[in-house]
Formats: sequence, structure tokens, C-alpha cells
Amino acid sequence: LTTNCPIKLSLRQKTPTVTNSNPKKKLHSIMTITRSTSITFVLGLTMLANAPTAVSSFAVSNPLFPEQRTMQKTTPSKTDGVEIELPNFNELFNRIREVSPLSNMAIEGELGGFDVADEKYKSDLKWKKVERKPRNTVFQIDKIDNFQGLGCPIVRWRSTIEGPCVGVKFAEFIMNLEERAKWDPQIDEVDEIYPIYDVDAANIAMGWKYGDCKRLGIGYCQTKSNPIVDGREQLILCGIQDFPNKSCVIWGTELEEWHNHLMPDVERHTRAKSHLFATTLVPRGPDSFDVEYILQLEVGGKIPNFLTTPVMIETVKQMFNHAKKTFADEQIMKPWLEKDIDVITDEKLNLLMTP
Repeated sequence: LTTNCPIKLSLRQKTPTVTNSNPKKKLHSIMTITRSTSITFVLGLTMLANAPTAVSSFAVSNPLFPEQRTMQKTTPSKTDGVEIELPNFNELFNRIREVSPLSNMAIEGELGGFDVADEKYKSDLKWKKVERKPRNTVFQIDKIDNFQGLGCPIVRWRSTIEGPCVGVKFAEFIMNLEERAKWDPQIDEVDEIYPIYDVDAANIAMGWKYGDCKRLGIGYCQTKSNPIVDGREQLILCGIQDFPNKSCVIWGTELEEWHNHLMPDVERHTRAKSHLFATTLVPRGPDSFDVEYILQLEVGGKIPNFLTTPVMIETVKQMFNHAKKTFADEQIMKPWLEKDIDVITDEKLNLLMTP
């Protein structure tokens, strides 16, 4: 529930103090977070839950981004005058947890691998086997066709990689244009156009329940044309969550049509949409980690899924092959283990999630 009350707190506080200044006025709320500058949220009618929980199904889920302005939550970007609409984070992470057992391990601070995750965090979803190749870098691929009636499949890749579990380095394969071009021949542009002004604003909006948000922003992606499809573009909100046990969840979701004014001033292309994206890394030990990569991508246009899905599956497999080589290279990984990860992240990453 919302009230007509200012909420003021220091960014060091995890629980805001609420004072009801005039409950008789029209319902709406403003939260001001004090620092060198103020960050203002327009709060919706639903408060964050006390603890994250996996859901049995999100077929009747709430929207991530409510269209009604009075229900929206916004926070400043680093560009003057540009606000970032934040999603319903409980809904977002419930969706991720439903399709990714490994994400439950990360969020709950647990270890144990895929077998433990599958047993402990069971789901009613019916996954269809695509590949089972125990000797391959990606040893398991599954999908659910027409997931949630959106006309496109959701696909899940699983892998175990040798090397230290460094989530922000793995994110570089997806977010950094130079790094991504090494495995994705179709990528043309990846750009973080609107990073959040202060990630602590995201942590507060999440209720400090989903680890530590290390990065959040709006990314723009453009792909080249190929024999199957012409160039596509996407506008995605995405972020990186770190957890105390060195796990990491990299997440993203497509922005809505009312966010199109945030598109860069370039020639428009057919819009592709990542309804849900999540990559979870959980360490198996000091020198290896499990990775679960989830993607539901609507390619757009009139190209059937039976043509686009195999291409997407093979492309993501190439990313894992590239990741395997990179994490095995001690010289490449050394700076990520010795330097301030936040500094490296600011220098190298552009936020965009989907292949």
C-alpha cells in the first residue's frame, strides 16, 4: 500500500523510516534518498515483500513495467533529464528463479552444483531436451516452446567452466563490444546509453534482497543482417548482482514501447525483444564454477522460430567456448583477481545482455 508520506533515509540505511504527514490527501508517495543529490522514486501500490521466494508459476504474473505513470518507479541516470524506470524487482527475480534453479542457489547463498539445485528447487515447468553432451563445454540445452504464450521459446544452456568465478568478467563477453565480437559475428553495436546515477538506489528498490547490485543501466544493441534475418535492434534494462558466496546473476529484460523515446537517434531496425535474460554463476570450488544461461528472445519480423532458434543456440555455445578459453588463461584473469573489480567494470563494460 502507498501513503502520501515522504520517506527520507541515508544510503547507508537498509530500512527507510516512514512518517505519515497527511493520510487524507490523494494517494501517492515520494521517496527521497539523501546524498550529494536526491534520488526520487514514484512508488507503486505494492510494497516489496519481506523475503524473496521462488514461485510455482508466473503465468498470472504482474507486469514488470506498469504502464500507468502513478505506478512507475524511476531513478535518475547519469544523463541529465533522463530517468530510468525500474521494474518490479520481486516479479523479475521470481521469473528468473522459476526457470533457473541455479539462480536460487545464488540468491539463497548456497553451493552444490546443478544436481543439488534441480533437486532442491523443483518446478512444474516441462523442459524439452535439445542436447545432452557431457563432454562438451555446454553439456545440457533445454527449451520450452511458446513460453508463456509469447510465440517464442525460452532456452536454457548449462556449463561448468574451469577458473575463478568472476561474474563481471563473464558479463564482459556479453556487454563489451570488442569482447563480444570475438564470438558473435552478427553484433554491430553494444552501448550502455543510460547508466544509473547510483546503484545504491537500485539496491534500495530491491529491498537489499538480491545481493549487491554492481551495475544497472539501459543498453542499446544492434545486429548485422544475415541470410536469415535483417538487422535487429533492442533496448534493454539490465544489471549485475553479486552475492557473498561469490555467485553472480547477470539479468536483463526488454523495455516497453513507451520507453522508445530513449532509443538513440539512428536509423530504426526491426525490433527484437528479450522477454527474459539471466546468466547465473555459482562457484563449485576455488577453481571452477557452474553457469546457467537463460534467454527468451523474440527475434521479430516473420521469420519462424524453427529457423532462428538453432542459430541462437549455436551462437550462445560459441560464447561458452570463448569463455572456457578465457577463464583458463591465467594472464587474462590475473587483473580481475588483483585489481579493484569496480574500476575494471567501469572501464570495460557496456550494459547489454542478449546475443
